[in-house]
Amino acid sequence: MESDSKSATAGKVLRCKAAICRNPGEPLVIEDIEVDPPKAWEIRIKIICTTLCHTDITYWKMKTGLVAAFPRIFGHEAVGVVESVGEHVEEFIVGDTVLPVFLPNCNECRDCKSQKSNLCTKFQNNYPPNMPRDGTSRFRDMNGEILHHFLWVSSFTEYTVVDVTHAVKITPEIPADKACLLGCGVSTGIGAAWKVAEVEEGSTVAIFGLGPVGLAVAEGARQRGALKIIAVDLNPEKFDIGKKFGVTDFINPKTCGEKSVSEVIKELTDGGADYCFECIGLASLMQEAFLSSRKGWGKTVILGVEMHGSQLSLNPYEFLRGRSVIGTLFGGIKPKSDIPLLAKKYLDNELSLDEFISHELSFQEINKAFELHQEGKSLRCIIWMDR
Repeated sequence: MESDSKSATAGKVLRCKAAICRNPGEPLVIEDIEVDPPKAWEIRIKIICTTLCHTDITYWKMKTGLVAAFPRIFGHEAVGVVESVGEHVEEFIVGDTVLPVFLPNCNECRDCKSQKSNLCTKFQNNYPPNMPRDGTSRFRDMNGEILHHFLWVSSFTEYTVVDVTHAVKITPEIPADKACLLGCGVSTGIGAAWKVAEVEEGSTVAIFGLGPVGLAVAEGARQRGALKIIAVDLNPEKFDIGKKFGVTDFINPKTCGEKSVSEVIKELTDGGADYCFECIGLASLMQEAFLSSRKGWGKTVILGVEMHGSQLSLNPYEFLRGRSVIGTLFGGIKPKSDIPLLAKKYLDNELSLDEFISHELSFQEINKAFELHQEGKSLRCIIWMDR
């Protein structure tokens, strides 16, 4: 559909509120901005609700590097409604409920057509600060200054513009706050358990890091019938939270005495976990996860982005004993095909999402979400645009 006559604002510049980060690590400032109409192969979305992910925090603090672009509109987990569409857009129409996503899915390239990968080779995932096709921004402040995009989503605004490869149509039957969770962390963890590790009934699982991604791994492993789900975390308060998602055992590295975490896991699993998941982003933990896996068939899945740029060092001899390591982005999830399936599983009571929501705030309280996250007090904080 190349026209959107149903939208009175189609083709016009919109003025709305956005939470802008002007400098690294500074509180966001809610200001009036202008949002351009979508260009070809783009849609403009009215955001219903959004949430804060650890990735937002990481880039918010980033002072140098190619991806440190300011002023910027953060946010990449959200749900909204299509307000207008650009030329050549056939997949979406005005009024569709959509989930903007950071991972492109063109459905045309070799990788998108293959079940072996969820990467898109037509639109390389190299995280530029603006739109993927022309490299320009659709946001300006009221002084005309360009505001940069974030991960091709930028959901901390009442209206955003995304490329069609970064949007997924979902059923409006799923509550907005639950749909919002499927845009990054929760889908990553569940996908890692289901699609990457392919956890099976009766298996043993060890999860390093019990944040939202780790909890989602636990939920995915529980759904697959894992016999033992071991969580490794420095915060003992997370064990009670983990139980809600199927965690059966908890290891605090501080209380292991002279034993290493891998030794404790081997004792709990009669030789090592079938599947280990590193969800923090530390090379040392990736190594410990690998050593915690069972010789013969143990698989270690790396989900965390190494936060210090450290190299991972492993003994090649260990690979000859049958252990393996694999990395994954977005848990192997193909956005356009897999996210609607996850939404359906929630509606069919086959997937738990409610427990991931720890707080709900209004858009005006967005900086409170940053505070709660940094204090370790929230899992996912839903930020409602109209409250």
